[in-house]
Amino acid sequence: MAYTLADFDRDFAAHRRRQRLTFWTVAIVLAALTWATSELSGLFRVTQLTLADGSRAEAWVIAAGLPRLGEYLEKTLPVLRADHLAQDFGAWFWRWKIWASLLLETVLIGFLATVFGVVGGLLLSFPASRNLSPAPWILWVTRRALEISRTVPELVFALIFAFCFGVGPLAGVLAIALHSTGALGKLYSEANENIDMRPVEGVKAAGGSWADQMRWGALPQVIPNVLSYTLLRFEINVRSSSIIGYVGAGGLGQELRTAISLQEYTDLSALFMIIFVTVMAIDWLSERLRHRILGLGKPA
Repeated sequence: MAYTLADFDRDFAAHRRRQRLTFWTVAIVLAALTWATSELSGLFRVTQLTLADGSRAEAWVIAAGLPRLGEYLEKTLPVLRADHLAQDFGAWFWRWKIWASLLLETVLIGFLATVFGVVGGLLLSFPASRNLSPAPWILWVTRRALEISRTVPELVFALIFAFCFGVGPLAGVLAIALHSTGALGKLYSEANENIDMRPVEGVKAAGGSWADQMRWGALPQVIPNVLSYTLLRFEINVRSSSIIGYVGAGGLGQELRTAISLQEYTDLSALFMIIFVTVMAIDWLSERLRHRILGLGKPA
């Protein structure tokens, strides 16, 4: 029986109806979830505030809180005068020697944690890939291990390791490395699942072991993705290492904790500026390195 134009029109109309039904179903579900989470988070909550004349009034919590956010940010801004700029900058970064030492410690924590995370994530990514895992139970175990390591927040890991090994950079390195292993292992395994399997099958046909198949058949295909994910994770880990020091895991985090506790607002902005410039420099260097290694030309 020939497939006629009328059959095509009927099937196309049915396909369009299914598409519209799927679209509106997803839209309604997302709208309901957005409304429910907004209610739970208090996004639409009305609060009371004191006006300038001393009277009380009701206002949306976001509208009432934004001025206070502005007041807080204003407190962190240093006084910089054109005729005393050097002295004002000196007063703003008055602990620069200590901060520079802690910044170096922060970057080194992020670097070493990234190295450990790359090694662990790459090794676990191959058995965690559906197309490469040697056995179903190995796939299940490695995937659960990666999920656990990236589900637990780095701060929680830092608290655990600080209890085990004492406060200091070691706890920070182990906490970030464990979390990075889970995150990078997930990204690497997704890249592995998109490779061309013919080189892997060729190594297997030549008598190569499973490790040989991964080394010579799979790894060369995912090197660009591994490099991109690794450089991105290094940038993330430097930011993380500046925060986990808040719980005694080394780095600039301990200075952030002191500044917040003692309400040293200008110190807080100085530390944020240091972290921002550091991350920006790492991002610039990472981009240039990635383009140089992959031969993509000069970055934009």
